[in-house]
Amino acid sequence: MVWLMATATGLIVANLYYAQPLVGPISRATGLDAGAAGLIVTLTQMGYCLGMLFIVPLGDLVENRRLIVTALAGTACALAVAAFSTSAPLFLAAMFCIGLGSVAAQIIVPFAAHLAKPETRGQTVGTVVSGLLLGIMLARPVSSIVTDALNWHAIFVLSALATAALALVLRRLLPLREPDHTSTYAALLGSMWHLLKTTPILRRRAAYQFCMFGSFSLFWTTVPLILTNAYGLTQTGIALFALAGVAGAIASPIAGRRADQGKSRSTTLIALLGAVASLAAPLLLHGSRTFEVGLLVAVAIGLDAAVSANLVTGQRAIYALGADVRSRLNGLYMSIFFLGGALGSSLGGWTYAHHGWQGVLVAGLSFPAAGLLVFVTESRRSQ
Repeated sequence: MVWLMATATGLIVANLYYAQPLVGPISRATGLDAGAAGLIVTLTQMGYCLGMLFIVPLGDLVENRRLIVTALAGTACALAVAAFSTSAPLFLAAMFCIGLGSVAAQIIVPFAAHLAKPETRGQTVGTVVSGLLLGIMLARPVSSIVTDALNWHAIFVLSALATAALALVLRRLLPLREPDHTSTYAALLGSMWHLLKTTPILRRRAAYQFCMFGSFSLFWTTVPLILTNAYGLTQTGIALFALAGVAGAIASPIAGRRADQGKSRSTTLIALLGAVASLAAPLLLHGSRTFEVGLLVAVAIGLDAAVSANLVTGQRAIYALGADVRSRLNGLYMSIFFLGGALGSSLGGWTYAHHGWQGVLVAGLSFPAAGLLVFVTESRRSQ
């Protein structure tokens, strides 16, 4: 069941990232103006953030399996519309709906925490989140490879079929989970501000991951540019580079086990320092072309490992606060740190254009450095 959930989250969240390396051909095919091409990614992320605020909390109110399957059915339909769109407005609307429905992944993660025993909850969440991170990291290279072999429509057709099949599998295999909550939807949404205001561990863990995901998004938005412009890598080479970064996902279950053992504080510190060290290395070390490309591979793996370790540690902490609020806490946690990712990705392109790769690395360093400043204010008692 854990591996099924891990696979499901990876397949679902990948839908958010298939279009990122295909902005050029999609814009040309749908007649989207070059200046508005960024809307393809922006609207997908907006849909995802809104889904985390307005759909994920329903996991505390309605039967979880039905909610997941319904969201996946909607996502499959939106993917099919995107695959055959010939106009920009229709394609952009489909991308927004893909983001909205893909929050099914964030209903599955607290569902997995609910099914797990308390003493192994961190490890279970770590395994499921490793699947989610693999989906994020593999989506871009898979999308590029499929498009090179066929066309950009093919990745959306294949994903629509895979998402529909996944909905049928989960409907058959997931157990029922009827929440104990008896409130109304309006009251449920109204309680989220109260939860954010009265749950300091949620605010702190969201702040850490806001910083970590900001550096992650900034790096992965800009590193293809430096690999192409400075090192002459092709699209296939960039896809292979992205695949190497997948190795960082192994940190998720390790961090989960450490959190189960009461080592959340030290794991957080290791993750923050690991992100700083990863982004500082290219600023301090220089050599041949081969050495510098190899160093960037190591940076990708180290940064991905740090981000995934911190993510799991944070989820382990907030899921321990109670099953009756778990979905709402997860929705708040994920939406806050995805804002960090949006900030990082938007800052990355601007920084690269005005200050080059060195400026990107300095900007990337500032995110986990800010996280460390927040960390030093945390007492063992509050943790």
